[in-house]
Amino acid sequence: MESNIQQDYETNMKEETIKYIFNSFNHGSNYLSHSELNTGHINDTFFVNTDSGNKYILQRINHHVFKDVAGLVNNKVLISNHIRSKFSNVSEEEFTKTNLTFVKAKNTGLYYHKQNVDFWNVMVFIEESITYEIVKNEELAYEGGKLFGAFLNLTSDFDAGKLIEVIPKFHDMSFRYYQFQSVLQSASKERLFKAIDSINIVTDLKEEMHILQNLKESGKIKLRVTHNDTKISNALFSKDNKGICVIDTDTVMPGIVHYDFGDAIRTICNSAAEDEANLDLIEFNVEYYKAYKKGFLEKMELSLSSVELKYLPLGAKTMIFIMGLRFLTDYLNNDIYYKIKYPEHNLVRAKNQFKLMQSFTNKYK
Repeated sequence: MESNIQQDYETNMKEETIKYIFNSFNHGSNYLSHSELNTGHINDTFFVNTDSGNKYILQRINHHVFKDVAGLVNNKVLISNHIRSKFSNVSEEEFTKTNLTFVKAKNTGLYYHKQNVDFWNVMVFIEESITYEIVKNEELAYEGGKLFGAFLNLTSDFDAGKLIEVIPKFHDMSFRYYQFQSVLQSASKERLFKAIDSINIVTDLKEEMHILQNLKESGKIKLRVTHNDTKISNALFSKDNKGICVIDTDTVMPGIVHYDFGDAIRTICNSAAEDEANLDLIEFNVEYYKAYKKGFLEKMELSLSSVELKYLPLGAKTMIFIMGLRFLTDYLNNDIYYKIKYPEHNLVRAKNQFKLMQSFTNKYK
């Protein structure tokens, strides 16, 4: 009985908190109810109904993961406003139906609200939209390519120098190799022995895996706005599987086009789950690759230089590799970053990515 009373009390307190925070934003509506959306691994997200009939997404940003939340929110709003400027002939109401739109807080000049130590932002909910966790056909891959290509095209004239680096050195290959080489010195003999094949792959590919970074640092590849989390679940689709818009722009920051293209390919074209242990089940889906690339280039090709176009396939290989490298590094470092379900989970993930990379290389030839 007492536990039920305590549970009801905590639920009511949480609802009052959500209501108070939501009504601190300048949306012109009043809170009616909310439900929690368990769609992300980092932030807390709530779906909010209001007395006006409008619906919103209220998000609490994890400031333990993202150290500069004000900069992160500013990044998102700058990009949203820039995209809005490309649709000057479209009303605000129509724009919010098909584009990510943020609501400003009432009592500050910032686009987030601070309650104790928590940071929040509010977005307009896009009606009749759906998301997918995995790609099940070429049509969806094609539409996903168009969406992420359109996002990069719309932001291609935005000065990426105005954005903060939300996660410093996120795709920096030299930094990732430095982390890897450091843990090689401290890893247990047992883990080194079990991971020897993967370690050899990383060592053998060091020169090739630095090509894109070297081109970026030399200025031969343009620094531009990149999304940096281009899995298919970060795209909204209509019920007839047509792309609506890209969402979850927390990781928008300066980068190169190959990051976004490559990471999308990595997540879309794996025939198995990211932690599938049976390597025989892992195969690169070249048809999904062709479909995604077709949609991507329809929206993006005119914005790309000949050098960027030439190295798009290497972007796919590099992003698969860097994910495998990060899993392997964490395994050798006793699993301090990624959550694991069993002792060799991260090693399985690393082998999975390296097998996918091998399949991609073989099929691309």
